[in-house]
Amino acid sequence: MRTSIFSVLTGLTFILQLSSCKENSSEVVKKYYSNGEFNGSVLAVKNGKTVCDTALGLSNIEKNIKLEKTTPIYIASLSKSFTAVSIMLLQQKGLLNFDDKASQYIDLPEYARDVSIRQLLNHTSGVKDYESVISDKKGLTNQEVMSWLKSLTQLQFPSGSKFEYSNSGFIILSLILEKISGQSYGKFLNDNIFVPAGMKNTWVYDSSTDHKSRAAGYNKEKKPDDYSILTTGDGGIYSTPEDLFRYDQTLRNFKLINKSNTALMYTPAKLSDGKLSNYGFGWVIEEDGKTVNHTGGLNGFRAIFWRDLHHNSCIIALTNQGDAFPLTDFLKDIKKTIQ
Repeated sequence: MRTSIFSVLTGLTFILQLSSCKENSSEVVKKYYSNGEFNGSVLAVKNGKTVCDTALGLSNIEKNIKLEKTTPIYIASLSKSFTAVSIMLLQQKGLLNFDDKASQYIDLPEYARDVSIRQLLNHTSGVKDYESVISDKKGLTNQEVMSWLKSLTQLQFPSGSKFEYSNSGFIILSLILEKISGQSYGKFLNDNIFVPAGMKNTWVYDSSTDHKSRAAGYNKEKKPDDYSILTTGDGGIYSTPEDLFRYDQTLRNFKLINKSNTALMYTPAKLSDGKLSNYGFGWVIEEDGKTVNHTGGLNGFRAIFWRDLHHNSCIIALTNQGDAFPLTDFLKDIKKTIQ
């Protein structure tokens, strides 16, 4: 959906902004920015010390508004970790159990009545992912996704038998969260995660927040490709790398969820045939649990959140020029500067 049209003035801004980056990290970021492959914010931390913290380019091309480090950018599927943590908070309060059937809390189609909360959290539920079918509908809501699920007749596979990524499953979790808490998804996250973690530039997108200052989305040709749906649980959050780092630290210090749930969050799901997936509760698990990550992408936005759990190191990159960004190559290159 996205290339490079940066003025001399923006170039000068870039040079000034890079002063906050150490040499190796700055070289990586500069390469991708100069090649027109990155427009957004980056934060890299090595052993608890920030080695790169910068914002490059524009948050709104039509209005020529500079993208600041405090500019919220859509994080897409990075939102799933927040949904998972919210469900764990309810479990810690004794309001649900992970092996409860989701249908104990909300109305589900007959074919999904035995799907458990645990299976929704680790993408082993078999509930069909809506994204490739109806996600291009502007203003799409959780209720519309649920109506679509109710039009189907069966799971994709027996629950627990395999891993298959499902945005629909996290929408179901969002609805369970709202049912039990009596709050909207956005209100619950704000009160129980964003505020406690000090995330001042993070919020859930809805009709009441659309007026807030945020980055607009673009494709690689710099044509508008903005976020336009209203689902929550699978996505819906705008944030900044600095706020996400605060979240990272809060998780490491067990200030939100306890040690047993933290360990569970990074434990691969065990499938019915005894094999393990590489997904826990809201995180892709790598290197036998030494590192975890999640990526996100929708419309003109891409996001990466990589965390070394043993060395208090992380990489967070958010862009509002989505398909211009070679996310995998970028992560590989910048990881070399902090490992």
